This record gives sequence, C-alpha cells and structure tokens, in this order.
Amino acid sequence: MSAARPLTTLRIIAVSAALPLLLTACGYGSDSDDDGKQTAVAAGAKKLSADEVKIGYFPNLTHATALVGVQEGLLQKELGGTTIKASTFNAGPSEIEALNAGSIDIGWIGPSPSINGYTKSKGKSLRIISGSASGGVKLVVNPKKIKSLKDVKGKKIATPQFGNTQDVAFLNWAAEQGWKVDAQSGKGDVSVVRTDNKITPDAYKSGSIDGAWVPEPTASKLVAEGGKVILDESDLWPDKKFVITNIIVSQKFLKEHPDVVEAVLRGSVTTNEWINANPEKAKTAANAALEKLSGKALPAEVIDPAWKSISFLDDPLASTLSTEAEHAVKAGLLEEPDLKGIYDLAPLNKVLEARSKDKVDAAGLGTK
Repeated sequence: MSAARPLTTLRIIAVSAALPLLLTACGYGSDSDDDGKQTAVAAGAKKLSADEVKIGYFPNLTHATALVGVQEGLLQKELGGTTIKASTFNAGPSEIEALNAGSIDIGWIGPSPSINGYTKSKGKSLRIISGSASGGVKLVVNPKKIKSLKDVKGKKIATPQFGNTQDVAFLNWAAEQGWKVDAQSGKGDVSVVRTDNKITPDAYKSGSIDGAWVPEPTASKLVAEGGKVILDESDLWPDKKFVITNIIVSQKFLKEHPDVVEAVLRGSVTTNEWINANPEKAKTAANAALEKLSGKALPAEVIDPAWKSISFLDDPLASTLSTEAEHAVKAGLLEEPDLKGIYDLAPLNKVLEARSKDKVDAAGLGTK
C-alpha cells in the first residue's frame, strides 16, 4: 500500500482521473446547485445579526433535516427576518470548498469531508455543531452471485466515491474479514469499484458490479432492481448508531453571528422533533423537496424502506466520528488526524437545555 496522504487530496485525484462526483448521502453528486433561492420571510419579521445565512446540503434522504426544515419553513421561522439562501451539493469536497470560500456559512455534510476539511485547514476552517442523521447505509448484492457475506470475496462491489464515508467503511469491513485490498486502486481480494450513486443502479443492472455499499436511497433503488440487503451498516455499530450526517459551520461565521447559528440549531432541533413525531408527513415533505430539486419524486418502493432505515437526531455521535477517522487511517487513506476542537456543541447544548433535553457530548473532541 502506498504512503498515506490527506484524504481530500486522494479524492481530488480519483475524481479528476475517472468519475463524476457522487450523487450522495454522505455525499451524493453538480458539484453544487447554487440557484440563489431565498426563503420567504414574514412581513415585519426582525432580522438577526446577519441579513442572510447561506446553507448547503445534499438532495438526499440522509439530509432530510435540511430538506424538511426548508420545505416546511421550520428553519426560517427561527431566523425571523434573516433569510435563508440555500445551495445543494452532490459531494462533500465541493461543499467544504464552498464553506472555505464563504459561499455557504452552514452545511449538512458527512463525517469524512468534515474530518478532511478540519485537518486540511489545521483546525481553522470549520466546527461541527450538531448531529443530524444516523444509519441509512447498506451492502446490497446480486443474490444470484452472492449468497452469504463470505461470497463477497472475489466480487466487484461499488462504493460512491474514492475515500468517501462509505468507501472507508467498506474497506474497513473487508479488512476485518481478513481480505487484502489496495485502497488506492481498489484491487485485491475484493474489487472496490468507485461509482457515482446516480449510475450505480444501471451498473448493477448491466452486471458490471455484483453489489454496492451505499447510502439511501441508492440502496433501496438497488433492491427495487432485484438486489438483496445482505448487511446493514448499523448492525456493525454499538447501539446500531453512527453518524452519517452532521452540521458544520465556518468558524468565522460562528464568531461573527452566534445568534444566527443558534437560530439555525433551534430550527434543526425543531425539525428533528417534527420528523420523529410525524414520520409519514415528514417523508412526504422530504420527497416533495427532492422533487423540486431533481424534478422527480422517489417511488414508494424506494422511499418507504429507505426512510425507515434512517434515524434523525441532534446528537453528533462524536465517538463514532473518531472511529470512522481510525478506519480511514487503517486503510491508508488518512494520516493520523488531530481532531481536538472539531466540535463546538455549546450552542446546541444551550438550545437543548432550554427545551429540557439532555445535553450531548463531544467525546473529548470539543473546543472546551
């Protein structure tokens, strides 16, 4: 295996060499769709310290807190006269670039790009300020070719993007089976085929892959094509929980507009409460948002099982972020990172305390 390099660099190499950027969950695929859309605000609503807040997220079910929060006006309600300018992204690296450039202030994003953005900037670019979602990742296979987990050896398995969260998870799982795979090329006892989630179902139908370790809704799309879920990643984690989406903010924006950040977090907590209390309505709202963004709603046979496999929560599950970083290091995709200070959960805990909810913990990786 070649020497470890920063994961962000490896991603850029891989993408430029071959694949279009992925379509999502922890990261789905234009690098961004910055249409400049601003949410409507109530007449006479009072502005906070900023005229607007620029938020980014993926058009994907694991980012449903943002999808539903914008769709139902739950985020805007907390912001008063401060408007939301929303941009959608299809890959983590492009969202991190937007955050660094000031094109967005706050973003819903997966753990791997959060780690990469933080370490690449030597801890100066972002903070994770909340959790958002857990779960929603599965290994789906062709049941005619793969009858059991041991049959995965020697097969071609797709992951969304070189070095992304699911790619790291699959490489780690394969290593735990005692299989050797070169992380850079994807070649070895099992072939890792980095494939844009938008085209993974077609690759599956054509037989060019035998299965895929992918987020929702891609996993359920493969099942609709005859695939079988042979492993749910949640089963590999304590309490079946692991971070798949968290919320990040630029440190500059957090310092200059703490009231706006707190308002967004209030909106996020409110949205998660509403999603969990009204799962069917929330699923419909998320699908309506996806239809607006992509022009096509997900069919029931896809969205129903996908929705059930995702948990929406405020806890960032910080200990699982540390574990995911360890997996990337073991795979040779990331140099040993210093993640101390990646979390600032004080604003979130203030919101949670005001609602008589339990505070969340940074697992030793907080700013204080």
